Amino acid sequence: MAEAKIFELNNGTMQVKVSSYGCTITSLLVPGKDGKLADVVLGFDTLEPYMKGAAPYFGCIVGRVANRIKDGKFTLNGVEYSLPINKPPNSLHGGHKGYDKVVWEVAEHKQGDNPSITFKYRSRDGEEGYPGDVSFTATYTLTSKTTMRLDMEGVPENKPTPINLAQHTYWNLAGHDSGSILDHTIQIWANHITPVDQNTVPTGEIMPVKGTPFDFTTESKIGSRIQEVGLGYDHNYVLDCGDEKSGLKHAAKLKDPTSSRTMNLWTNAPGMQFYTANYVNGIVGKGGAQYGKQSAACLETQGFPNAINQPNFPSVVVQPGETYKHSMLFEFSAE
Repeated sequence: MAEAKIFELNNGTMQVKVSSYGCTITSLLVPGKDGKLADVVLGFDTLEPYMKGAAPYFGCIVGRVANRIKDGKFTLNGVEYSLPINKPPNSLHGGHKGYDKVVWEVAEHKQGDNPSITFKYRSRDGEEGYPGDVSFTATYTLTSKTTMRLDMEGVPENKPTPINLAQHTYWNLAGHDSGSILDHTIQIWANHITPVDQNTVPTGEIMPVKGTPFDFTTESKIGSRIQEVGLGYDHNYVLDCGDEKSGLKHAAKLKDPTSSRTMNLWTNAPGMQFYTANYVNGIVGKGGAQYGKQSAACLETQGFPNAINQPNFPSVVVQPGETYKHSMLFEFSAE
């Protein structure tokens, strides 16, 4: 395995550190309204804790299929596939050793006004139970002073296969070490969610959010109704009402009231997992910061969870000769 390293993208306003281990964003510094930089992503100071499995998917790209596959099974073209059950009773985020736990190769690293880095990884037929060889690339680019873009692509070489990559950064716009995000506000351009069973797998239903604690169609505090949803939010939102720009639709707007730091997220994916770090508990992160429950929010744009087993969900199957393309645009501001 190639040695995992950390690389920097810096355009003078924004500084991002990304590792070849899992394409992981280990830090991201952006200014608040006072012009002060804060690191707004949870993580560790060195790569060692990531490689030892201490991170609950902090900052990484997960795949071949993000989120849960029910009972770790699916059938494709009459063949049944069995995947590792790494989150019983389901398979989660690609299995025991998903793409977050491999070293990607650096294909290109550019400096300058729009610095970028491209990672590539070739996933083998049968890896973690998935069919076919697939060539992946992931490119992080600072497209403007306070904007970062991620472009993920996958090309199946010889067999149809489900592909659903997600970027799993834990965001806290007040700063990674500032505690709970329940005072952050969020707006999500989704009129529906996919409700889940007791094992957090979607039931197949597509449920309107109106009149429920899942309704963020207007900007509201994350904590305002969180106690009505059990442990917290960990649900797939159906991105069905955002404006479009350059082929991407508005998915979410996250804001920290104290610093006015705001992140607008745009994507071409059909869904977004909104997760409020309900299972994070007493992890010691960067600079000795203690990360507790609900100390961050994940906004994982994705195909719908368990779509491979739900015929009424948008398909995540990609054929040889086709290209899976998933882009995300993170626009920061301090309004």
